[in-house]
Amino acid sequence: MFQIIDNFLNKITMYRLMLYCLSFLWAIGLIFSFFGIMPFDPLNLIFSLFLILIFSLLINRIFSWLFKTHSNVESTYITALILALIIGPEKSLNGFLFLIFVSAIAIASKYLLAINKKHIFNPAAFAVVVSAYVVNYYPSWWIGDKHMIIFVLLLGILIVIKLQRTDLVLSFLIVFIITSSGFTTSWQQIFSLVKDSLSYSPILFFAFIMLTEPATTPPTRKLRIIYGSLVALLIAPFVHISSVYFVFESALVLGNVFSYLVSPKEKLILKLKEKIKIAQNTYDFVFPIRQKLKFQPGQYMEWTLPAQKNDSRGQRRYFTIASSPTEQEIKIGVKFYENPSSFKKALQSLNKGDEVVAGQLAGEFTLPNDKNKKLVFVAGGIGVTPFRSMVKYLTDNNEKRDIIIFYAAKTYGDIAYKEIFEEAQNKLGIKTVYVLSDAKGAPKGFNCETGFLTKEIIFKNVKDFQERKFYISGPKSMIDSFKITLKEMKVRKNNIKTDFFPGYA
Repeated sequence: MFQIIDNFLNKITMYRLMLYCLSFLWAIGLIFSFFGIMPFDPLNLIFSLFLILIFSLLINRIFSWLFKTHSNVESTYITALILALIIGPEKSLNGFLFLIFVSAIAIASKYLLAINKKHIFNPAAFAVVVSAYVVNYYPSWWIGDKHMIIFVLLLGILIVIKLQRTDLVLSFLIVFIITSSGFTTSWQQIFSLVKDSLSYSPILFFAFIMLTEPATTPPTRKLRIIYGSLVALLIAPFVHISSVYFVFESALVLGNVFSYLVSPKEKLILKLKEKIKIAQNTYDFVFPIRQKLKFQPGQYMEWTLPAQKNDSRGQRRYFTIASSPTEQEIKIGVKFYENPSSFKKALQSLNKGDEVVAGQLAGEFTLPNDKNKKLVFVAGGIGVTPFRSMVKYLTDNNEKRDIIIFYAAKTYGDIAYKEIFEEAQNKLGIKTVYVLSDAKGAPKGFNCETGFLTKEIIFKNVKDFQERKFYISGPKSMIDSFKITLKEMKVRKNNIKTDFFPGYA
């Protein structure tokens, strides 16, 4: 069962998953309204969503044209669905006008309240706050109805697993419970508070859906814990400014300010310089930059480009930056398989001068601050890209570290960046052990292990493996399998670091 869920999550992008989950929640609300379980007319719910969707798409198209920027329709649908779940449904002309107003504010905030093309606030939360103060219109939060709890909980867990934002959600919920209970130590009171919060408030939807929005959350685990705790603290009943108390949406908007201040600000429009074949069905996409991007080797960015026809994997991807901060260009290494997604088809057809958008720099799969820490890099297929960035950085800076690399590939032709690793071995003594499942096509004299990467191969090449930290990057199945291998080898959990992508292509 868990394997089926895991496979499903690995085949879908987080944005498309969010879109499906929100649509499902709205559909459940509609069904419940038909049977009188929800206290509103289903026709009002349908027409309210229709208005929000139409005007959100229209306003997004207008601002996209005015700002001459790429329009991300997927993001617009998500914002519209969130609004449809927390405001309305309306049944009067004034109510319909309010829906249009809130939709306009939400979409406009993505363009008007953006610095360096990066929006600051959660669009839905910001729109609700503005509508409360400007036109005295408040959200119904109908998604918080007790009949919706189980659906919000189950789908919310899927989203948090996909995003790997358990740290953020747990920190928020724990601080919320502690502060809302008045710091009581009575388990009975705490249980009663949790029960009431789940039954009569939208806290789960807020925590799972709105708080975790990738564009407005900090990039590292520590900062996310602070962020979640801060938002929860602002909602606490004893926190107020004069007679003004914070509610979910206003607390989130203030939390967004903190997130923006501590997060990378870059959102780049890049023009393709060239495509370079670096291995079988594998290419480097090279983009020149006017000034160096500040990042750490091993980090990733979100990449967006127009796709002719979107499939279930959407129009955005996360790719590790394959280039080093020492280089004057940004590179991403991409492997193409049979039956590629619409995104990869569009990426593959890019010509020199075509534009892509890159933003949301993040990732903690980076070199340790302790330069004396012994390391082992384990790369599977195109999972080698973060190690290319790290090794190139170390070579360019002549920074010696005790590193052994295991590079697992299917054939010799699938090996990428071989010259980078050879240079690192010659200059810095960084050893690369190639592991080929099929070594038939390898040139004579090429030194490699054959088969799959096993603990026996590790024992043979790394005598002091228990003193080292293992970095693993590759397909999720390979990462999970090798983590089991390391566990069998008695490697401590804190000496295992894995790469994270919110969605593979």
